[in-house]
Amino acid sequence: MAEHTGRTYVITGADSGIGAAVAGRLERDGACVIRCGITETVDVRADLTTPVGRTSAVDQVRRLAPAPIDGVALVAGSPDGRIAVGLNYFGTVALLTALREDLARGPAPRVVVVSSAASLSAGDADLVDACLADDEPRATAIAEQLVARGRGTVIYRSTKIALNRWLRRHAGQDDWAGAGILLNAVAPGIVETETARRTMLADAASQRVLQDALPQPLGMPGPVEPVAAAVAWLLSPDAAFTTGQILFVDGGAETTLRGEEPFASGVRYGPLRMARMIAWTVIGRVRSRGGR
Repeated sequence: MAEHTGRTYVITGADSGIGAAVAGRLERDGACVIRCGITETVDVRADLTTPVGRTSAVDQVRRLAPAPIDGVALVAGSPDGRIAVGLNYFGTVALLTALREDLARGPAPRVVVVSSAASLSAGDADLVDACLADDEPRATAIAEQLVARGRGTVIYRSTKIALNRWLRRHAGQDDWAGAGILLNAVAPGIVETETARRTMLADAASQRVLQDALPQPLGMPGPVEPVAAAVAWLLSPDAAFTTGQILFVDGGAETTLRGEEPFASGVRYGPLRMARMIAWTVIGRVRSRGGR
């Protein structure tokens, strides 16, 4: 049995799949893990698709946490378009926002959310915008309309796109990076989980579609443990200088689909930032000459 490290982690979606693998890895490393899910196998049972369930989850976590919370891994999610909005986006954001102050009391807090390589595909812009506007009733209504029009499959990736954008907007802000809280994401490809086997990999036709939509040169489905290891690394002291990143652990899907595109051109600075940099460059030169 591993010696207790003194670190406390909260893991959602810990009933099975990636969440269970993350929880098991952290426990083997000696951490105290509070497992959250919807079955009797976990410490905190709550339905994160509803505001009441989210509040209950936070209350239960706070009662169980024996020390400041060192890290949170928000793994819970669903490919089911009818519940994806409430779980994948609003449930995730609600929990990490509610636990932010608990994390800020720790010496080196970390948050990891689980996104998806499916976010590489285009989503529904209206649904993404409604999520980012924190308008859950509107987002739910849009999702219901998409299902009615036979476009329910776009909901899952739209919620993950919104989650990625929320993370990029907030990770560097004062209430996250400024408070010392590292906020990152892991975006898995299709991996060997019960949910994947039951849905995306359920038949040969679905598998062929996925191989075109999300090619994984290292194989499909991939193993769960490397994804869990990536989440655990981002929660560890070794990731102390990393925030705002979306780490694709996807068997090569991202590089196959995007190639060099994200890095083909440099960052373009706005006029105000350029003016500040020029001003400080001039000031630095003047001061340097004055010191001779």
